[in-house]
Amino acid sequence: MAGIVKYASLFGILACGSVMLSDARADEGMWTMDNLPVRQLAERYNFTPTQKWIEHVTKSSARLALGCSASFVSADGLVMTNHHCANTCLQQLSDSKHNYFQDGYYTASPAQEQNCPAMELNQLDSITDVTDRMQAALKGKDGEAYTKARQAEESAIEKECAGTDAKTWRCEVVSLYHGGRIALYKYHRYQDVRMVMAPDQNAAFFGGDPDNFNFPRYDLDMAFLRVYENGKPAKVSSYLPFDPVGPAAGQLVFTSGNPGSTERELPLADLEFRRNVMVPFVTDAYSALDGVLWQYSRESASHRQEAQERIFGIENSLKVFRGRVPVLADSKFLMAKVKSETELKNWINADPERQKLYGDPWAKNTQAIAVEEQIFKPYMMLERSSGLGGDLFAYAKLLVRAADERQKPDASRLSAYHDANLPALEAELASVAPVYPELEKTELAFSLTRLRQVLGADSKLTQLVLAKSSPEELANELVGGTKLADPAVRLALWKGGVKAIAASDDPMIVLARKIEPEARNLRHQMDDDVLAPSRQASEAMAKARFARDGMASYPDATFTQRLSFGQVKGWNEDGRAIPPFTYFSGLYERATGADPYKLSQPWVDAKAHLNMKTPFDFVSTNDIIGGNSGSPVIDTQGHAVGLIFDGNIHSLGGDFFYDESNNRAVAVDSAAIIEALKVVYKDQALADELVKGHL
Repeated sequence: MAGIVKYASLFGILACGSVMLSDARADEGMWTMDNLPVRQLAERYNFTPTQKWIEHVTKSSARLALGCSASFVSADGLVMTNHHCANTCLQQLSDSKHNYFQDGYYTASPAQEQNCPAMELNQLDSITDVTDRMQAALKGKDGEAYTKARQAEESAIEKECAGTDAKTWRCEVVSLYHGGRIALYKYHRYQDVRMVMAPDQNAAFFGGDPDNFNFPRYDLDMAFLRVYENGKPAKVSSYLPFDPVGPAAGQLVFTSGNPGSTERELPLADLEFRRNVMVPFVTDAYSALDGVLWQYSRESASHRQEAQERIFGIENSLKVFRGRVPVLADSKFLMAKVKSETELKNWINADPERQKLYGDPWAKNTQAIAVEEQIFKPYMMLERSSGLGGDLFAYAKLLVRAADERQKPDASRLSAYHDANLPALEAELASVAPVYPELEKTELAFSLTRLRQVLGADSKLTQLVLAKSSPEELANELVGGTKLADPAVRLALWKGGVKAIAASDDPMIVLARKIEPEARNLRHQMDDDVLAPSRQASEAMAKARFARDGMASYPDATFTQRLSFGQVKGWNEDGRAIPPFTYFSGLYERATGADPYKLSQPWVDAKAHLNMKTPFDFVSTNDIIGGNSGSPVIDTQGHAVGLIFDGNIHSLGGDFFYDESNNRAVAVDSAAIIEALKVVYKDQALADELVKGHL
């Protein structure tokens, strides 16, 4: 075992000279904060980020653990993100008298700010390179031994990092460059996050699905939260001063966010698997569920309110996955990947020493994919969110899995159940968010029906789950009989551990217990026979590239903080110039009075008082992807000038490559935020806090 990790602050690392110089093309790149493309910025934009600037941007940025980005915009813990990133909280806070998702959420003072159930905000504290330690622990291991060694070493590193205060610190071992570099990310975690303000859904998602991933846009996709410590607004040392004017065309701007996942480094064989197997499977599942929930939402006003947030998320995901289809079928893209891999293979094979050192990682990866093809469908149905549906079954699965994992030494657990992650899991179980029985029955019946369709009526797993029941009968029985909608019941089972789970006769727990051995087996196969060899193959490829090219590129996105840069700039679409800005005047010209182009009454009433020349949304060449939602757009002074909420239709290929000619990030202009707060929503206090930087 290697020596204890010595934690250096992120900024100490930067001072030691680990900022790399990059030769990446154009404005491409989602750069880690300790590997910024200094030379490229200086040569292209005559701007060199100082250590102070990097520290300011890093500490002012944040992420929401549920999968979005955010930023601090006042010294009193005020946080800016997207409306669609706060949808879950708005849905959870809603009741029979309030539909905050649809109608918006407003407060007159911090005393009225309500806690968002189970929401957690993370602020990056430091990055530490642990590559040597991890690689020493994994050396010479394959399959199950590799998986166990990786889990054990990750656990040890994370426990050392969090120390005795896992509720304050969240530590994650992150694989970068597909294993070529391993880093430890340490976050300050805030678990008391409260809603401050969110506009109505008509304003936040104006244009609905037809305008989604398109431009021009007129969306006020913003929300403001506040983090609390010891019951009071948290005092933060760094935040982004708010620029009420916004950016200018051609201006250099930055996006500091947490892009979720890209696959630009993936081997060709993996891309083909996604094209032929994964994308069609997920698209079919979401398409069918979208139809089921659409019908459910039409049955009553209450059903519409219950399903609205779920439908929003599914329709957005559907557009993303459908957008990947033409990219994965693009012959130019695929030929470029073939050329790149062939060149690297030839470089390795040109030297016997390199052959011995790197082997044939492509052959190893192909073997892993062959196993994945065999177990893909049952794995997706039992282990992934595309499988058995509904919040209640998710709670049951979490409780059953966690009880078993928590009785093991931390080093032997699955990564999600390390001690460092337990506070977040417990907070999820303690959530007071409402559970809607009829919606639960609908989602569970749908997923049980799909299980039978995907695996076949005669499959062992189908018979294990359904036995003699129909999907509808079993869903009604499970939802009608479970008590897991009550957070007190969930927490009692959590605290009771293995004994409580084994003794429980709750039907949802019984089902989760029954399928757990099969789900476990699939999980082990995926970890040991697919992910372990795939990681080893990717690591060998990455090491070969480093040896040949140096570390002059950025790693694939990993939902960790990245900085992208670009300029406010339109593009050409079929011979038409698309300007970089839209304006308030265009919003009213586009409004038809019918969904999804309907304005709420406050917007109708405010029309005569608004400055119609105020910029509304803008596009830039910043390289972004899912997870960047809620990222601030920052100028060279470190001020917030916008809020990322989307990309254009061409950016859907951003999972696999970046094309500066037409890939665009879409943001709300900071000028639009101030104008709307003052004139439409008459929230002068919030506008003042943004401009002044404090309450």
